[in-house]
Amino acid sequence: MSALDKIAFFQQRRDEEPNQALARELAATQDRLGIQVIAENLWHKHKSVRSDCLGVLYHIGYLNPSLIAGYVGDFLKLLKDKENRMVWGAMIGLATLAEERPTEIWNHLDDIIHAIEHSTLITFVWGIKTLALVAKTDPHYSEKIFPLLLGYLQKCIARDLPLHAESVRVAVNESNRTEFVAVALARQSELTPSQLARLKKLLKML
Repeated sequence: MSALDKIAFFQQRRDEEPNQALARELAATQDRLGIQVIAENLWHKHKSVRSDCLGVLYHIGYLNPSLIAGYVGDFLKLLKDKENRMVWGAMIGLATLAEERPTEIWNHLDDIIHAIEHSTLITFVWGIKTLALVAKTDPHYSEKIFPLLLGYLQKCIARDLPLHAESVRVAVNESNRTEFVAVALARQSELTPSQLARLKKLLKML
């Protein structure tokens, strides 16, 4: 049985467990040929096959991003896909690769920003993670990306502020810490007690 035969679609399943199990298997065995087969089918004619293959890849990214680093270009292309599922799945894949392949992602910064600002909430969540991790890798990248991240913190839905602040935290350093804290605290009156406690716990860790 090939790797492709094990995805949820060909197992006649509608849940993610077959894809997650396959990702664990491919990562554990470092089966690069099997991973290649999955990546090639990101462009399959059936959208469910494409979606399952994308899920397998980003689950591998959670476990061992180096195994899917060669497919960063595919994820970047999928940011322009007409299916939202493919866009947010691609953004998750990019987030797992942001520290492995920051330059490639940086070179497509406009596409990342467009996807964040014009796609779904899950794309927004993982897009912020992606940008923060890329910013962390290089002061030059941070110089442009960090102000964008602060802007997202200023305008995001209040209930999501602690989550996004936690994502941005990886890009915080000595030169931008004060500004980050100021932006976060400026919205504290909008938060519930539990949300505020989560935010203050993060700030205390800084």
